[in-house]
Amino acid sequence: MVVTDPRYELPRDLEGYGEHSLNPQWPNNAKICLSFLLNYEEGGERTVLNGDAHSEPYLWEKGASSTFVTGARHISAESEYEYGSRVGAWRLLRLFKEMGWKFTSWAVAQAMEKNPSFAKACVRDGHEIAAHGLRWLDIGEMSVEEEREYIRENALSLERTTGVFPKGYFYGRASPNIRGLYPEVMKEMGRKLLYSSESCFNDDVPYWMDLPWEKHLKDEEKEGLLVIPYNYDCNDGKFYMSPGFTGTTYLDYLKGTFDMLYREGCNGSPKLMNVPMHSRIMGKPGRSEDLRKFMLYVKEKGGDDVWVAKREEIAEHFKSKFPYMPRHLAPGHPISLGK
Repeated sequence: MVVTDPRYELPRDLEGYGEHSLNPQWPNNAKICLSFLLNYEEGGERTVLNGDAHSEPYLWEKGASSTFVTGARHISAESEYEYGSRVGAWRLLRLFKEMGWKFTSWAVAQAMEKNPSFAKACVRDGHEIAAHGLRWLDIGEMSVEEEREYIRENALSLERTTGVFPKGYFYGRASPNIRGLYPEVMKEMGRKLLYSSESCFNDDVPYWMDLPWEKHLKDEEKEGLLVIPYNYDCNDGKFYMSPGFTGTTYLDYLKGTFDMLYREGCNGSPKLMNVPMHSRIMGKPGRSEDLRKFMLYVKEKGGDDVWVAKREEIAEHFKSKFPYMPRHLAPGHPISLGK
């Protein structure tokens, strides 16, 4: 049964910024911010080798027709994941070096532990390490105390492997509590948290949320939670879903998303575009080639009007321009919650 603790529940907001959104004032008057996210999960997925009851059925090349094996190894599934760590991750690292761009890695701690050379290469090349779970597992049935320890060990493991403590997080396979619980755990650890991207597919620009466990503090003592929205619509995982992407529809969809948001930015309302990737999916040659075509398209069409940024850079920028104000999405934009 999924565990829900009211101490960590955050309210819904169906209005957001409203009709005219918020101009996030991207650096150098950029018309659009582009955030690339590498989900690094290979080695942290379900397998009996990790003590799990069955193999990983999710997000590998057989897609909707994939199966799982109970009580034994699924060699095909394991091999697909191994492609991501052995080959795909390195191909994407080379591609980003070619373009001179940086990504944020949603990093599963155990996956990084099992491929420390790639973990260190990410840091060497200036990419961001963010938390994506200790394992790549559903954690909704954990008790709050179990989840608290899971969060703590996730962050500490990434620090041990990479030398970097994560400043942001997106678990994906999360509990209803994690949005409020994760910031509390970081505060207990005395560590800096810049942002959350957890289960926030509801906007095109960042915004602030009040934390329920800060409600008894004075306003000047509250820190709030900065949310940098994420998405699934541009996610390469849709190659394995139905309906999903083929090579041509993926490239066309990325271009269409960029064109719309770039146009909005040129008309005075800049936005954030997310491009989520997986080593075992986008790291395949044909898909990497389409990603490269998209990157070149962005460079040609957008040029200096595009800010390609890591999540931690986006967070630092937004905090400097729009500091936290309780009960506000951003200064001048009160949270209505339908009231």
